[in-house]
Amino acid sequence: QVQLVESGGDLVQPGGSLRLSCAASGSILSINYMGWYRQAPGKQRELVATITSDDSTNSADSVKGRFTISRDNAKNTVYLQMNSLKPEDTAVYYCTAEVSAVIGDVLDRYLEVWGQGTLVTVSS
Repeated sequence: QVQLVESGGDLVQPGGSLRLSCAASGSILSINYMGWYRQAPGKQRELVATITSDDSTNSADSVKGRFTISRDNAKNTVYLQMNSLKPEDTAVYYCTAEVSAVIGDVLDRYLEVWGQGTLVTVSS
C-alpha cells in the first residue's frame, strides 16, 4: 500500500504565502516523479507543477514566478511554496506521485498515487 498525505492548506489573504507538503509512505522502492494538481469549484483538475527524480521541474504558466516545487528525497516529500497568492488560486490542491512499489507480491514500476487533497482559499 502506498499513501500520499498532504498538509498546509489554509485561508490566506491575496498577496500572501503558503507552503504545501506531501509525504509518501508505504512499500516504495523509488519515486519517479511527484507533483501538484488543483481543482477549483466548477472547473477541471489542472496541472500546477511537477518534479522528477533528477529535480527537473515543470509548472503551469499561471503559477510561474510565484510557485516553487521542491522535494526531499530522504523524506519522500514534495513541497509547493506558493507566493503572491491570488483569489484565482483558490482550489483543492492534490498531490500525485508515480512510484515503483511492491503491492502484495507484485512489483509495479509505474504506480500512480493521489492524495486526498488540501483546500487553499485566497480571500480577503
